[in-house]
Amino acid sequence: MKQRNFTPEFTFKTSRSGGKGGQHVNKVSSKVELLFHVDSSHLLNVREKAALKRKLHHRISVNGYLHVICQETRSQHKNKQVAIDRFYMLLAQSLIEEKRRIATSIPKAIQQKRLKNKRAKSTKKQLRAKIQRSDFAA
Repeated sequence: MKQRNFTPEFTFKTSRSGGKGGQHVNKVSSKVELLFHVDSSHLLNVREKAALKRKLHHRISVNGYLHVICQETRSQHKNKQVAIDRFYMLLAQSLIEEKRRIATSIPKAIQQKRLKNKRAKSTKKQLRAKIQRSDFAA
């Protein structure tokens, strides 16, 4: 999926990230949020956009932006690169076409075995019922 370069279509937001880092965290904006507007992309066709919207709906905002957030490292540049890598990974996973399921019929032998077992259970229960009725009659 990296053969297409989506970098010009990315928008980045940075903010202060939580977690380890001590006082340094309070001063530096190392959290990176990658925003990608699915509908206005020139590199995706209509079918690919629909697949992205369907499979990544929980990551797409009301405005149509796909959000990828990274705050793993203390470096903004590393976080930016990780966010870009995640974007390409998500894109590749979302655009894999699922194989269509081919319906198969149940083999006759299995159908007959099921019906035979069903009849056996039914007879067993009928026999039990007759014994119980005779006990109450006496």
